This record gives sequence, structure tokens and C-alpha cells, in this order.
Amino acid sequence: MTDRTLKALSLILSYPTEDLQTAMPEIGNALVGDMRLIPSVRAALGALSQELEDGDLYDLQERYVMLFDRSRTLSLNLFEHVHGESRERGGAMVSLIETYRAAGFEPVTTELPDHLPVLLEFLSTRPTGEARETLADAAHILDVLCARLQRRDSRYAAAFAALSALAGTSGDAEAVAGMLAQAEDDPTDLVALDAVWEETEVTFGPDPNAGCPQVRDMLALMDKPNNTSEHRSA
Repeated sequence: MTDRTLKALSLILSYPTEDLQTAMPEIGNALVGDMRLIPSVRAALGALSQELEDGDLYDLQERYVMLFDRSRTLSLNLFEHVHGESRERGGAMVSLIETYRAAGFEPVTTELPDHLPVLLEFLSTRPTGEARETLADAAHILDVLCARLQRRDSRYAAAFAALSALAGTSGDAEAVAGMLAQAEDDPTDLVALDAVWEETEVTFGPDPNAGCPQVRDMLALMDKPNNTSEHRSA
């Protein structure tokens, strides 16, 4: 059985398209109707859904790119926050792809396997307890992204508040504070961005030392049989 809220959050965090705008009323209804979320979070999700439904598509796309593609501190690729661009990240993503496939889930997307909407699509097909534990493993990342988006007065913060609520726990306070103390990227500083992206390229070859305990725990939680499912871009 699909968790409609996780599926909806996967879609709402995807790159805005005409199809996504068309589907936004249904997506918004799924989110505001989930009684697992407190009223303030459901209201904020409703406002985000309405903005994505009614906004000018070009403006929505530009804002999305500025937030999530040009700012590494807001990256939706989760291993970015764990491994950066190191070789360990490549090894962890290879393991994650294998985990998806072992569960009968074949991502059909150009995004990397650690892209949050892809992971949420997968988790929407998993048992509730397993999905909750996996989100709890990433709770500190979710809390940091929520806080950074709140700093920018972005309604996307509501999606991360919802994910933190579904995780059922807050991230480690010291880890969250350390990440929030890091300087944030300026998405308008193209020279600095070019310098950052010239760092070591992600390598997808096997690495026996790949992964950290937290990521390995996340993969272990997800490595269970499941019916076949697909991820398709919004």
C-alpha cells in the first residue's frame, strides 16, 4: 500500500512542470488531509501547494533551481551532506541503487539515486515503520534543510517540517548546530559556484571503504523484499 503523503512530498519537492501544476490540487489534498501532521504544518503545506499550482511556471522553475540546484547547502541529494563529492559518496550511491533493485524498485529518472524525491518515492512503497526509521536516520539533514529554507522565507520549508514529523524524532542537536554554523552558498555568485563544482568528481566505482555507519544503517533498513515499483519524474 502506497503512503500517499510520502508520494505527495516526493512530487512537491520535484522540479516544477506543467504536469506537476495540473496534479497539485490532488497532491495538496493528500498533504493537508494527513492527520499525522499538526495543523500548522498542514496549513503550511496547503500554502506551498497553492503557490505551486497558481504560480508562473517559469518563476517557479527559476526559484527551484536557485534553491536546490545552485546551493549545495540546500542540495536534495542527501549524500552530498554526508560525503560531499568524495569517492565514498559514489560507493554509497552504488549500494543504494542495488538496494532499490533488490526491493523491486527501478528508478526511472535522470536524478541521482540519493535525490530526496527518489528516496521518498521508494519509501512510499515500504512499510510505515521502515519508512519512519529511514527518515529518522536522516533527521538531522531534514532539520537543517528546514531551518535553512526558513531563513530564506521559503514555503518549501513546510515539506521538511512534514518529513521531520513523519520521522518521529528530531536530529542530533550538536550535528544540526554544526551544519547550521557552516556558511551558506550564494546562488548568485557564479564564480564561487564554478570553483566549488571543480572539486573531485563523484566516482561510481566500488569502494570497500565507502559509506559511513549512518548511511550503512539507512541502507540496511531499506534492504528488504518489496513488490515492484517505479519512480517517474513529475
